Amino acid sequence: MRITNTLLFLLIYRIGCVVVLPGVDPASLSSHQQEGILGLLNLFAGGAFQHASIFALGVMPYISASIVVQLLGIAVPYFAKLQKEGESGQNKINQWTRYLTIGITALQAIGYLKSQIGSDARLIADPFFTVMNVFVLTSGTLFVMWLGERITDKGIGNGISLIIMIGIIAALPGAFGYEFAIRAGGQGGLITFIAEIVIYILIVMFTILIVQGTRKIAVQYAKRIVGNKQYGGVRQYIPLKVNAAGVMPIIFAQALMFIPAYIPSLFPKIASNATVMALANYTSWPHNLLFAVLIIVFTYFYTAITVNPNQMADDMKKNGGFIPGVKPGRTTANYIDDIISKITLPGSIALAIIAILPPIAISVGVGSSFARFFGGTSLIIMVGVILDTLQQIESHLLMRHYDGLMKTGRIKGRSSMPSGASSTSSVI
Repeated sequence: MRITNTLLFLLIYRIGCVVVLPGVDPASLSSHQQEGILGLLNLFAGGAFQHASIFALGVMPYISASIVVQLLGIAVPYFAKLQKEGESGQNKINQWTRYLTIGITALQAIGYLKSQIGSDARLIADPFFTVMNVFVLTSGTLFVMWLGERITDKGIGNGISLIIMIGIIAALPGAFGYEFAIRAGGQGGLITFIAEIVIYILIVMFTILIVQGTRKIAVQYAKRIVGNKQYGGVRQYIPLKVNAAGVMPIIFAQALMFIPAYIPSLFPKIASNATVMALANYTSWPHNLLFAVLIIVFTYFYTAITVNPNQMADDMKKNGGFIPGVKPGRTTANYIDDIISKITLPGSIALAIIAILPPIAISVGVGSSFARFFGGTSLIIMVGVILDTLQQIESHLLMRHYDGLMKTGRIKGRSSMPSGASSTSSVI
């Protein structure tokens, strides 16, 4: 029943992605494939962004609001207090996130209407056109957010993540078919196409290793005698993820790398400068080298603000836990922080490699529509969400006393985050 509900909600979302905004002539919209941050937004929205759908903004305003509230939890004592109040505090945080989503969506809707829908595509004059469609786009984002919550409650879970993944996967069959048609038509032949598929599978396997990679820290809990029963005295593990930041470093770095593309229009005198031209070309090695460095920097930054070793050490101390050979308190926090710093370096480098694979694929002859699935944000989200979804399905099967999806072993998703890490990363 949960799988049926999930499929039904996703079908409603995909239908909404093809419903055009009122007062817009779809035949007059640009059919040119969008690149950069706009292409990323269009990919997350399942093509609705480019086709002026009522769901054009998707869930990205909600993701932005979640990140802002998460950062407020670090800088503002009120939000930091809410994060420590358990379920009641989380409900208040969710309420603040929804309010902020409305404001962000309204602002993004105005910018979207001004920049993406030209006067030739408008059938209704301003200001009525803008006012009406700001309400429509805001309502569309709130409805998509509601669908995600229903999938989480009534479906198999990970509602927002599933909606983003479905938007990404929706473009995969077309890209796959177009690449096959090009190769079968004589540009490389079927052998080249088969080689591309094999390389793609290897990249997916590498991405799974990065998404699933953890460093386990043994934690011993002291024995307690309550009545005639003994509690504690067992050894558990804290799984520190190699890539605790998820896809956020790539998103932040892509936003900054979008700036060089605008420099020629802002400063025409330096438009012909070789360095500027190289940085604006997303297939050039200077662009990708800077992109990789920014990803490594943002990975350390985002890991530092989402994984709190001090809180983890305090929680262990309150529950009678300790790391063997390490003193509780500040020493434990420093020990965990040192391990996080060491495992973040290879994780950030691997993340940077995955991020720059699409332009590398384009430079060796892979079609641009198919190359974007060779790495980057789309591949990491697809792999992570699919693993989470399989884990959710297996959990429901085990609750019903079935054997699970596999006869041997258990499917592990990304949900095993250490204490002190934010839950926002599970959204995407």
